[in-house]
Amino acid sequence: AEQKFTETSPPSGADDNASVDPGRYHPHARFDDSGDVGGTGDDVLRPSCRDELRLAISLAVRAGRNMIPHLSSVGTAAGAESAAALGIQTKSNASDFATQVDVANEELITRAISSAFPSHRIIGEETVGSGPLPPLVRRDADGPDAPSHVWIVDPVDGTTNFAAGIPLTCVSVGMVDGRTLVPAMGVAYSPATDECYVAVRGRGAYRNGIKIAAPGDVTLSGAVVCFEYGYDKDPASIRKMTGAVGSVLCHGCKSVRSLGSGVLDLCYVAAGRLDVVFTGIGNEGWKPWDYCAAMVIVEEAGGTLRSLYGAPGRPSAADEFDAEGRVVPGSYVFDIYSRSMICGVNDTVVEECRNVILQGAN
Repeated sequence: AEQKFTETSPPSGADDNASVDPGRYHPHARFDDSGDVGGTGDDVLRPSCRDELRLAISLAVRAGRNMIPHLSSVGTAAGAESAAALGIQTKSNASDFATQVDVANEELITRAISSAFPSHRIIGEETVGSGPLPPLVRRDADGPDAPSHVWIVDPVDGTTNFAAGIPLTCVSVGMVDGRTLVPAMGVAYSPATDECYVAVRGRGAYRNGIKIAAPGDVTLSGAVVCFEYGYDKDPASIRKMTGAVGSVLCHGCKSVRSLGSGVLDLCYVAAGRLDVVFTGIGNEGWKPWDYCAAMVIVEEAGGTLRSLYGAPGRPSAADEFDAEGRVVPGSYVFDIYSRSMICGVNDTVVEECRNVILQGAN
């Protein structure tokens, strides 16, 4: 019998004391096996990853709830004790660190996935740390024993925000199809706002069960543009980053923001809260766990995702933009191992913003 998740029935592999109802965050319409919409009250799921998505939602929310005590304590009498208990561990530099909550969340998520789907592979930010990124290997190229799915997890995205008590932080759980190496499912949960973004490729994007769509009529002059400076301290890289942001401001966007959570940046583009986000001007580029889940969410909402300078192993972005800087139409798939990225609510604002960014960064 199919497992039902309720307040008294935690997802398989999760802690016994977990109390999460994934139905609270599921899409409010369902698709039958042919892809047609039918009925209400179930979820927008492919039969091939129905159980995976239910588990991902449960775990993202469960991990997000682990973040609430600290977020709620900052600035109160209990705040100093909570901060001391974070157990901050430095990675690449003093600005790049993990907390005990990052580690505990990743352990919770990986343990549950391994229990429910022992043949699947998992790539987690804290497991990788500052070491080399594990490559994705296509299943048919590595024999029948290669994993059919690869989960990519960011247990706390926006760790600096989290440690400071800034509510712009989230948990990200994505899954890559091992046959195509394309992200197929994404869940991002923001505990401070109790917002869960959910998407399955080909089935749309949803926030707390309500379908979302990126607006199609925004141009650069009316755009809210987001850029994250990351952890890079190299002076030449900083000059390139500030030059790019300055160029965007000089060309008359509505405003520029830096929110501190790449996953939420992309989710906010999907929901039309931001219009453009970009990264990879200097050495501040993002990692697969910043992209995997949110890529599915933003593309299913109708947004555009491209690299600024070209995917790994390619000398340029010629397959993404033509000689005049226009988005090349077609079925281009963003490479989540790219170090540069620009994402926008539509092709036009991506084209306009990219041209301005590259002028300022050079």
